[in-house]
Amino acid sequence: MADGALPPPVVSVSYETKAQAALRNIYLNDQLGDCVIAGGYHVVGVETGNATGTPFVATDQQIIADYGAVGGYVPGDPSTDQGCNIQTALAHWQTVGFADGTKLKGYLSVNPTNKHELMTALYLFENLVFGLELPDAYVNPFPSGDGFTWGVAGAPDPSNGHCIIGAGYNTSGVGIDTWALEGTFTWEAIAAYCTASNGGEVYTVITPDQLAKGQSVAPNGFNWLTLTQDFDILGGHVAVVPKPRR
Repeated sequence: MADGALPPPVVSVSYETKAQAALRNIYLNDQLGDCVIAGGYHVVGVETGNATGTPFVATDQQIIADYGAVGGYVPGDPSTDQGCNIQTALAHWQTVGFADGTKLKGYLSVNPTNKHELMTALYLFENLVFGLELPDAYVNPFPSGDGFTWGVAGAPDPSNGHCIIGAGYNTSGVGIDTWALEGTFTWEAIAAYCTASNGGEVYTVITPDQLAKGQSVAPNGFNWLTLTQDFDILGGHVAVVPKPRR
């Protein structure tokens, strides 16, 4: 991503408040390794919630259908519960679409070591999608409620592959949603754990759900033409083959 000619991001932003009905839905990720699918529908909830005030909340059946289409999951067969690749899911949602009928218009790889780039992407498009190998300290113990902070905490563990989404930021880091809980992923930890060399990845997606039908601008004040032009300025996605996320 190159950030010349783009509007500067604000100091802090939050797109979580109007998306609570979706963000508080774990989307079966306490039973299945469907974190990528859950993350995608949390993004849909953020986009629709901020545009209309009523976030789209997927049903369990819709989540399972997408997990099957993207990751090959077959209900009742635990051997097929193997997670899925983020890029495979993004490509599926570009061609087939989400359960609310919308399709991604594109996705971009974001540099996890560039704070300004992360802020710009989240400010403009209302989301970041993180794939990473969680250090053991993040899950032993698991977060028990909101307000947790994930900082630099040891080496990433390849057995802890996970997908989370960001829907806000401040001086401390990105406001994230995972397992229907909200916390902070510090800028330092993003730089440490989301680089390709450490098994990580970061994307932002653009979808028409950012504008409700009949609206001329998104919640951040940009119209669709401006958003798509900014998206084009930022470039295309990087073709990598990430590990399955659970």
